[in-house]
Amino acid sequence: MTTAFPILLSEEEIRKLLSTIPDPEIPVITISDLGVLRQIQWNGDELEVSITPTYSGCPAMKMIEQDILALLKEKGIEKAKVVLVYSPAWTTDWISAEAKEKLRVYGIAPPQHTSVDKGALIGKPKHLACPRCKSEHVEMISQFGSTACKALYKCLDCLEPFDYFKCI
Repeated sequence: MTTAFPILLSEEEIRKLLSTIPDPEIPVITISDLGVLRQIQWNGDELEVSITPTYSGCPAMKMIEQDILALLKEKGIEKAKVVLVYSPAWTTDWISAEAKEKLRVYGIAPPQHTSVDKGALIGKPKHLACPRCKSEHVEMISQFGSTACKALYKCLDCLEPFDYFKCI
């Protein structure tokens, strides 16, 4: 049985609640940090949550949808749906500055520039710093890292591999 309680939650309160959901592929950042969580609105007694995938084939989106619905249900919101929004397309510009620092501490080099930098798409070398030792003596191993939105690099000083979150 659904109570009237969920409707008492504002869209802002629900956003705060959903902002605790970690990204399934990079659990150190949340879906809000990543900029995937877009809009929250009540349509009568049904809550609609809009999310934007980091790219159209992102396998994490189904897990994010399930996590959103499970958390809402746990809080008493039974009537909810998640809508994928493809326009405007997600961009690394939506990653918060705090999330970029969380990525670096986690061992992933955050995107260096804004989405206007398309160098990763054409294989243009990056001047990156290793997120572990801060050395700029690094080389790209592969255009694709642990996920399609990252490239694999290796630090030539500490010899550790690391992902670089490409500018999209």
